[in-house]
Amino acid sequence: MIQNFDSQQSAHAAGYGYSNEKEAYLRRLKRIEGQVRGIARMVDEDAYCIDILTQVAAVNKALHAVSLGLLEEHIGHCVVNAAADSDKAGEAKVKEATDAIGRLLR
Repeated sequence: MIQNFDSQQSAHAAGYGYSNEKEAYLRRLKRIEGQVRGIARMVDEDAYCIDILTQVAAVNKALHAVSLGLLEEHIGHCVVNAAADSDKAGEAKVKEATDAIGRLLR
């Protein structure tokens, strides 16, 4: 566990894959946050079920797009850099990414 923490510390010091796009990700997430607040307002105001479900689907799609972008950045930066450091580190990052993909697909 300490080794994992150390590798995360050094990766953080060097920046994560999404670092160059951080502001864009934050804007997208704030937009999604607003959509979720809008859905809550729709429920509070007794909006039609299908209209609410349509908005939920839009939020899910937006979150999916953020997830795919982060995953692409992770593989292109964190996994590639770890693999360049050592086979063991690269394998660990591939496993980490594979686990994350599994969680996204559930």
